[in-house]
Amino acid sequence: MVSSSKLLAFASAAAAAAPLALGSPVPLPLPLPAGFHLSVRDDATPYNASLPNVTIFATGGTIAGSASSSDQTTGYRAGALGVDILIAAVPQLRNVSNVRGVQVANVGSEAVTPAILLNLTQQIQAELDSPYCQGVVVTHGTDTLEESAFFLDLTVRSEKPVVLVGAMRPATAISADGPINLLEAVTLAADPGAKGRGAMIVLNDRIAGAFYTTKSNANSLDTFRSAEQGFLGFFINIKPKFYFAPALPLGKPYFDVTGAASLPEVDILFGHQALNPALATAAVESGAKGLVLAGMGAGGWTEDGGKTIEEVIENNGTAVVYSRRSMDGYVEPTGSVGYGGGFLNPQKARIMLQLALYAGYENAQMKTLFEFDG
Repeated sequence: MVSSSKLLAFASAAAAAAPLALGSPVPLPLPLPAGFHLSVRDDATPYNASLPNVTIFATGGTIAGSASSSDQTTGYRAGALGVDILIAAVPQLRNVSNVRGVQVANVGSEAVTPAILLNLTQQIQAELDSPYCQGVVVTHGTDTLEESAFFLDLTVRSEKPVVLVGAMRPATAISADGPINLLEAVTLAADPGAKGRGAMIVLNDRIAGAFYTTKSNANSLDTFRSAEQGFLGFFINIKPKFYFAPALPLGKPYFDVTGAASLPEVDILFGHQALNPALATAAVESGAKGLVLAGMGAGGWTEDGGKTIEEVIENNGTAVVYSRRSMDGYVEPTGSVGYGGGFLNPQKARIMLQLALYAGYENAQMKTLFEFDG
């Protein structure tokens, strides 16, 4: 387990940042140069040639959060601590890998932008292409962790593990979950059995696949789930135990964003009784190249709203994906108007549509992508 002295140092460093907790998380200034990072941790700890090398890319979030008291688990400042403090708090990391920390951002996950995501995936790809790196870990806020995990799952091409990890309690909290989550994530990234499984999410002793997993509860530690598809494995004594042999979701695509500097804008519209059809037109007029509809039931939309959707498709060539506002389910092919989102929830469908538009997908390719029927 994590030593009490190190946790005390961790909490003390976090507490020092606590006066800043009154403000909102400060986003990284944009625009940013390609390949940016805030810092790289160069550690004097001797290199152990018998251990795998794992790089931790830190982006901020609750796992690096600081509050004004140890019993405060909401209203804290996310992204208050640097990757060096996170690593120093868990000396057991040195027993499982040679770790290197790269601070690419330090924000609450609501402030993660396409620029941050593109920079992150490009740095991860370069790291994994090196024969000296066996896996990577990304520390991330939980609110949009599933979106970044899905993005990396579609844009990183490597058999080596990519593990995203966060925390539901800030570093200053009693029984903060960040340190053990980080130790488990690094252990997973260093494990040969984790190869070939795509991007994964680690929290609360669970190993989940990035493609389907979503945040299911705003406050609970056991929040990340894929209710229909299940977990990939579990941790016992910080050791990963897998339920299945390595496998990937059917129809999972790959998008090469090596040279990308931006992504097309895609907005999500939420379906409800008496929805305002004009919101679709307003989104397109403000620059959206695609729309995802979080529809009622299995992707349902109102009659008047449907007419407006047909108009924006016909008049602007807007790509529209029908998803669902419910926790789970399947949205079937729509026919001639838009694309059925299948099992993808709205936030994942948005990421997929952004990447497809960036790649220049035409109508037939879009249908094959979203309406894949294995």
